[in-house]
Amino acid sequence: MRLTLISALFWFLLDQISKTWILYGLDLAARGEVAVLPPYLQFRLGWNTGINFGLFAGNGDTARWILIALAVVVSGWVLWWVKTGLTRKLALISAGAIVGGALANALDRVIYGAVVDFLNTACCGYTNPYTFNLADVGIFAGAAGLLIFADAEKKTP
Repeated sequence: MRLTLISALFWFLLDQISKTWILYGLDLAARGEVAVLPPYLQFRLGWNTGINFGLFAGNGDTARWILIALAVVVSGWVLWWVKTGLTRKLALISAGAIVGGALANALDRVIYGAVVDFLNTACCGYTNPYTFNLADVGIFAGAAGLLIFADAEKKTP
């Protein structure tokens, strides 16, 4: 469990520090877009009130609180899974990435009413209209890690 909590704290802090820097240090809202590694990586501010790719966006305050509750429930379920069924180190780290990312995005919804997204990638002539953040990276990497490294059999208490 300790490894999972360290991973969760890492992803939570990495995400929140990056968003604070983007919003207040870089002042991305005023600058609009910053080319970091053109054309592959840009910083472009986006406020996501929905879920991935802006799905279910614009459904108001009720949806906001439902998504916050969902993040807390999923985080609790993942932590329960860690406590009752995961033993491999990479699975524990992956679970922490999901929890840290989910709670970081939930905190955005509490503070700002939306998730702060700012990473925009493009490649090979494809212009990506979507933005994401480091919490999303943690959630995606954690989910992939659990698919690969989750224990095949349940541990006994």
